[in-house]
Parts: sequence; structure tokens; C-alpha cells
Amino acid sequence: MHIVVADPIHQDGIDRLLAAPGVTLDYPGNATNMSLEERLRDADGLIVRGTKVDDALLVNAERLRVVCRHGVGYDLVDVPALTRRGIALMITPEANAASVAEHALMLMLSLARNVVQVSTAVRRGEWRVHGQSSTFELGGRSVLVIGFGRIGTRVARLCNAFGMRVMVHDPYIPAGTIRGAGYEAIVDRDAGLARADFVTVHIPANDATRGLVDATFLSRMKRGAVLINSARGTLVDEAALEGALRSGHLAGAGLDVLRVEPMVQPVSMLALDNLIVTPHVAASTAEGLRRMAWDSAGNVLEFLAGRPDRDAVVNGEVLAAAPAR
Repeated sequence: MHIVVADPIHQDGIDRLLAAPGVTLDYPGNATNMSLEERLRDADGLIVRGTKVDDALLVNAERLRVVCRHGVGYDLVDVPALTRRGIALMITPEANAASVAEHALMLMLSLARNVVQVSTAVRRGEWRVHGQSSTFELGGRSVLVIGFGRIGTRVARLCNAFGMRVMVHDPYIPAGTIRGAGYEAIVDRDAGLARADFVTVHIPANDATRGLVDATFLSRMKRGAVLINSARGTLVDEAALEGALRSGHLAGAGLDVLRVEPMVQPVSMLALDNLIVTPHVAASTAEGLRRMAWDSAGNVLEFLAGRPDRDAVVNGEVLAAAPAR
């Protein structure tokens, strides 16, 4: 089996691949000057982080059977192109969930306690806060968690631990399941938006969700509420968000993602004091990076050994159509 790792990953993942019997490995530490398209000519498996996977990349990949995305989002992967070729796309579903959930709570806490502004003021030599503090506690506040998958469920638990009133909206999860977990199930999303002090988004970006958080969505949020997005930047209409922040309709927003990544030039809303932006690092804790690399390696090895983890396969129809080998 020949496996190509297109982007740098944690050394533990590389070591797992190097230790596997019968595996040859092409990874950034030993890659040749050949283009990635040429390097895929003999590849059975491919692991990617930020590399775009499309027809152009796969032109020579006649042996390729599986691509694993280091993480859970696969915006840069042309899934139909893989499916047409009978190539499975896998992700690492559990590996980064805890890290992203904690980051979402960090953004909530930072905005609630005005951390960025007061820290900046201290660095200027201003020790005392002028006037009454505008900070507040999370306890007793309402939060609407949109998306009750692996990350959303963890965010809900963390919010609950802080004493927040947790509402959950996910049309794909039975209301009884949400209530059984101890949270209020919100069927009418707009009703939840009108009540929530915080709205935190944990859904994938696809044709149905891109631009979901638009001017209408934001106008239906409670005045003075806070938006958190640690999912995908394409979910949010940034111009509409900037307008809601400037007008005071929203008290703040915390983003780990932007519509265009990497950011090639500063976006105008970065001038706002009630906005915190981090550079898509929610999953990139030491633990999260190790788990994603380890699970990526395991996914590819197990798939090529004929033991795919079906829960980690995005295009499951490929498994049903795969010829016996």
C-alpha cells in the first residue's frame, strides 16, 4: 500500500503510518519535487488538511481508493468527483469535537467579560475600568445551539455546566432525543432566535446552509444577543453581520472562521470592538491535532485493509458499489 500525506500533520500520525507493515509513505518530510498530481500516480490512500481535492488533482490517481480529510469539514473536497471514481472520502469525526466546543465557550466568555478590550487597556497602562462594568455572567443566560452533532452536543453540555438555559435546534434530530439529553428542543428556529442571549452555530457548510446567517436571520435574533460561529465562514453573510454589530442590534460576535480563508486582506468589520476573530484555530489544540493525525492514519490503514469505519465515510455509496478486491 502506498499512502500520500499532502500536508504537514502531527508526527504521531506519521509514525503510525511508518510502523504499519507493507506501507510505503510519501509525506512532507520526504516528499520529492514532483507535483502532488504526479505523486498520486501510485497512491492507494491520501490524507489532506488544506489541500483542494478535485478532478485536476486526481488526473493521475488511478489506484486511489480512499481520501481522508484531517478534520470534519470537507469544503475543499469535490465529493462527487471522488464518488464518480469510486474513491471513499473519510473524516475524523470525534477527533476535534472537544477542542472546537471549548473554543466556542472561550469566545462566549471572552465577549461576556470584555476580555480583549480590558486586556488591551491594561497594556496601555489603564488599570481601572471607567464607569460601571458592562460585563456579565453566562449563568442564567439563554443559549440556542444550532446543530446537535458531535460538537453541538458538547457545547450544550458545557453551557449547561455554566448554568445557562440551553435550547437546541436541529431538524435532523428527534425532539425527544434533545429533551432526553436535558435540553429544550426548538422546532421553530425563529422562536429560538428571539429568546436566545447567545446563538452558536455548529452545522456543516453545504448548499442548504451556506449564507444561512443572513440579514433576516440576524434581524430575528434578540436585540443585544451574541453570535458565535466556530463552524464554517460561508454560513454567515459578513456584510449583514457587520451591519447588525454596527447598529447595536447584536451586542457582539465571536468568529473562528471567515468567508474567505486564509484572509488575504483585513475585512472592514475587524475595526469593531464588539467582534472577536480567531484564525480558524478552534480544532488546533495539541490534543486535537494529535487525534486528527492519529485517526486520519488509522482511517486510511483500516480502509485499505478492508475494514472501513463506516461512520467516518462521507460518501457511503462508494462502499456499496466497491468491487471485491
